Amino acid sequence: MRFVVSTVGTSILTNLIDRGNSAEATWWNMLRDSANRRMDELEQETLLVIEQLASRALEKLLEDTVVTNRRISAELNGIYGIYDGRLPQNSPDLHYLICTDTAQGQKTGNLIAEFLQDQGFNVSVETPEGLSTQDTASFTVGTKELIKWLDDTVPKPGSGYDVIFNLVGGFKSLQGYMQTFGTFYADEVVYIFEGSTNLIRIPRLPIQIDTTVIENHLMEFALMAAGKLYPIEKLEEIPETLLESVEEESETYAGLSAWGELIWNRAKLDLLAEELLPFPQLTYAQSFHQDLERTNAEARLKLQETLAKIASILEDDPAKLSIGGLGFERFKKHDRSIYRFRITSAIRASCKFEAGELTLLHYGQHQYVDNVSHAQWCRHC
Repeated sequence: MRFVVSTVGTSILTNLIDRGNSAEATWWNMLRDSANRRMDELEQETLLVIEQLASRALEKLLEDTVVTNRRISAELNGIYGIYDGRLPQNSPDLHYLICTDTAQGQKTGNLIAEFLQDQGFNVSVETPEGLSTQDTASFTVGTKELIKWLDDTVPKPGSGYDVIFNLVGGFKSLQGYMQTFGTFYADEVVYIFEGSTNLIRIPRLPIQIDTTVIENHLMEFALMAAGKLYPIEKLEEIPETLLESVEEESETYAGLSAWGELIWNRAKLDLLAEELLPFPQLTYAQSFHQDLERTNAEARLKLQETLAKIASILEDDPAKLSIGGLGFERFKKHDRSIYRFRITSAIRASCKFEAGELTLLHYGQHQYVDNVSHAQWCRHC
């Protein structure tokens, strides 16, 4: 089976502008100038043009002519190429369309998705929040969201899926990033020669990540991945390409860049699957260590990522623990109460505050943690 990720541009709209029609002479420039705007930012005239072109595109697609479909949509040109020019019916393959967080991106993505769904394809539109080519900041935020999605969604080797990145369509800036992402996530990246239907296939390259810098700064990487920013001078030994700088109150701070997150995501399983990191303001009871003896590498990774987030929140403002998406709550209302928080939908951990630090007590299935935490609370009643 195939797992196909296709970048989506606006060719299905721009290719259907009638350049010989004087009434449509300004449409191309209109679409270019509004390419990074969201729906509520469009002028009424532009919105009407987009809707008219989308209606025209849907009409063409419904004719179901392979030559026409490949001509008007770069994305479909690539997908047809993957299937040697003929789309299968009711394919079990999974298709994801990566669209910009813009009005045109949503319109084109939904058009292509609707057509593929009519062919019986399993297809979803994915829009990384903020992704656009409006400016560097927007593009950086969007690509970091895209990396998170890829890491959570793309099947791992041995899953039975052939992962294909179809980069025929989409903005050139995004294609460049996706080509690099493809070396880590895809079995194959495909393009098509300009103005043709001939597929270019680029197989996965045997790349090995040098994790030395991460191993030497494991705590910093784990906390930056959780959202922490460090004064830039404290990260001098970390390459600038892995960092993204921000200015706050005339001071320069840094967190992980898109490339830093990409490298971190590929290395973290091996590096966080061993001993617990000594996160600031966290201590571990012997009972917590004993509970962890039954965990596997992936469970320990998820735990350490959650602990990194907790440590980052504690340093910023402990009151934010209850609103940090962790389900952090008191187990019982008592002056020596125990707290619990969520690791996954089924896994919990319990803890208590002692001398300004958070002591981790137990880890495991929801019911187990509740039972042992209740017993521990009762001993203080």
